[in-house]
Amino acid sequence: MGTWDTGPFDNDTAADFANALDDAKPEEREALVRGVLTRTVDATGYLTEAEEAVAAAALIAAQCPGGEPVDTPYGPETAMPVFPADLHTLADEALARIVIDETGPASNWVDPEDWKQWRTTLNRLRAVLVPPPPSIALFDLEP
Repeated sequence: MGTWDTGPFDNDTAADFANALDDAKPEEREALVRGVLTRTVDATGYLTEAEEAVAAAALIAAQCPGGEPVDTPYGPETAMPVFPADLHTLADEALARIVIDETGPASNWVDPEDWKQWRTTLNRLRAVLVPPPPSIALFDLEP
């Protein structure tokens, strides 16, 4: 069927990735997530694992403050390990590559509104993975 909606697991490839995570031994799950993100960041040309990388990023973001739980029947059914902090940045870098790749997953939607919604989802994940630093007042302005 391919892509049926704009969520991180709403396509066949991401659902297959979730199944692979379920089938993996618990101690192998982090390596699967790290591997797909690293290959996406390091890829040249077409991003062959973009859908899996988005799904992996969603799993990591779910563990971050402000992250949304992965609550879909297409996501993994087994518990994920607590992902190390360095994966937050790696996931953000992978999503940055994916969001600008117009020939990859962005081309899956005929309706431009679906594409906008998908891109909003990726940007929301990025904001949770690497939130902007808090603003610091440089000086006090007292009347």
